[in-house]
Amino acid sequence: MSHDISSETRTKAGFVAVVGRPNAGKSTLLNWLVGEKLAMVSKKAQATRKRMNIIVMHENAQIIFVDTPGIHEKERLLNRFMLQEVFKAIGDCDLILFLAPAKDRLDHYRKFLELNSQKRPHIVVLSKIDEVGQEDLLKRIGEYQAYQDQFLALVPVSVNKNVGKEELLDQIVKHLPSSPWLYDPELLTTTNIREIYKEMIRESIFDNLSDEIPYETDVIIEKIEELPGLDRVQATIVAEKKSQKMILVGRGGSTIKRIGRDARIKMEQFSGKKIFLELFVSVKSGWSKTKKSLSEIGYHFE
Repeated sequence: MSHDISSETRTKAGFVAVVGRPNAGKSTLLNWLVGEKLAMVSKKAQATRKRMNIIVMHENAQIIFVDTPGIHEKERLLNRFMLQEVFKAIGDCDLILFLAPAKDRLDHYRKFLELNSQKRPHIVVLSKIDEVGQEDLLKRIGEYQAYQDQFLALVPVSVNKNVGKEELLDQIVKHLPSSPWLYDPELLTTTNIREIYKEMIRESIFDNLSDEIPYETDVIIEKIEELPGLDRVQATIVAEKKSQKMILVGRGGSTIKRIGRDARIKMEQFSGKKIFLELFVSVKSGWSKTKKSLSEIGYHFE
């Protein structure tokens, strides 16, 4: 396929917001579609905090997927920021993918229909179909058919079994507007390297610590020095309490070393370069409680 960015009559491009409940598997789905590990993945809910654009080229189209935090109730200030990110993505997109794990009842979908007040067109992606039997899958599809006047298509997929990728991409392209491509077709994401490295460190915190600590921490990339074949990265993990700092550091620095090792491996796999990573831990009491402190870490309210 020749990449002719200027051919408006033959190309399509558009923004596709990927939404669903927390821990539905949005980031896993996007990494599968793009064929690279870009979006943060965690077994813990509400790990994704900000939107991230992931670009997939398919046939004559450029699909700009927008990964979003999970749809959930407004609780803490940070949760409100995350919900704001979802609404922005829905308001700015050409198409929505609603991710619905096959085991889920339709409550989350009904809630999404209420939130989609602008009636943006959407496709239901029935995911994790390998986790249910054929009878239960057919039953769930039948339940969604009751809403078939609401969605454009229903596409069953399984990331684990690599089922449904082409069908899903074909359906998306069918509903994108005619347009020249908006970005260089070699680009996989519009997110800068600083944000990607930050998310890889955050993912390593989620992987290595339990309970509330991952939710009450964040990461600030202090400095990146990009050299041929090597990136030197300095980053600070921000915690709410001194007790959390002690847990993050661990006995003899064991935990922070483990987090750093895991993050470095992720960063090297992504960049194809050697990574020299220096991690520090600081305490910023109540960092997630005020708009000012959240803004300092990169979460800007509108």
